[in-house]
Amino acid sequence: LRRFSNIDVLVTCAGSSPGGLMEDLTEDQWMSSLHLKFMGYIRACRAVLPHMRERGSGSVVLVVGNDGLKPSYWELTAGAANAADINVASSLAEQYGRYGVRVNTVNPGPVNTDRWDGLEKQFAKDKGVSQQRAHELALGSIPLGRIPAPEEIASVVAFLSSDRASFVNGAHVPIDGAQRKGLMDL
Repeated sequence: LRRFSNIDVLVTCAGSSPGGLMEDLTEDQWMSSLHLKFMGYIRACRAVLPHMRERGSGSVVLVVGNDGLKPSYWELTAGAANAADINVASSLAEQYGRYGVRVNTVNPGPVNTDRWDGLEKQFAKDKGVSQQRAHELALGSIPLGRIPAPEEIASVVAFLSSDRASFVNGAHVPIDGAQRKGLMDL
């Protein structure tokens, strides 16, 4: 806020959390995920929301993976942190909406990035299949039959950040092609 006189939009997007089975995840891995994906978002919101409230306007968009809405046994740490983010976003939307501040989440599933490529490789290794087969299974888990480009996620974030979404508050928008089950659960 020292650099900019006003902040109109806050978008949070944290890195990845460790995946794995309950018995394989350490307490440090759990805490790392919660600090990054949950407390990082909390800190950003705490820094910005009072100023948006005072100004009487603003938009907060939390990018929260779809495993916060659709749990996956392989993504326990991320799913727990993401579900907490979704819960907090709903509460903040109610708390700050009366002051003209909107809070929403976008909930992407797989996105065509280097990170996704690495997840497919890990899935292939864990399931004892080729990476090509892992990719086919991933596509089969998505009714639209493809993995979206990052720009497709960004366009929804841009919409929610804009005045065109002036009455959208407390929404959780899955951007996963109607994927019902995480890849690692197949």
